[in-house]
Order: sequence, then C-alpha cells, then structure tokens
Amino acid sequence: MGKGKGNPEYWVALVQPGTVIYEIQGVDEASAREAFRLAGAKFRYELPL
Repeated sequence: MGKGKGNPEYWVALVQPGTVIYEIQGVDEASAREAFRLAGAKFRYELPL
C-alpha cells in the first residue's frame, strides 16, 4: 500500500460564517462589485457583498 505522499488534487480551507475573506480598497465601488461578482463565480455558494 502507498503512504499517502501523492500530489494534492485541491486545497481546502474552513471558513466560519461572517468571516471577511477579502477586502478591496482604492477602486470605485462599481469596479469592486464587478471584481467580486467575477470572483464569486468560482465559489459553489452565494457570497454576500
């Protein structure tokens, strides 16, 4: 049997509800919302803004 030393297929991080994951500063609100909308497409759940 192997010893579990293969390459990881993906990374996981546990995030508690209400935790701020990312903040943007120095751009207008419309650009920030669009950036978060595009980034949010990578998550399997809805991200509140």
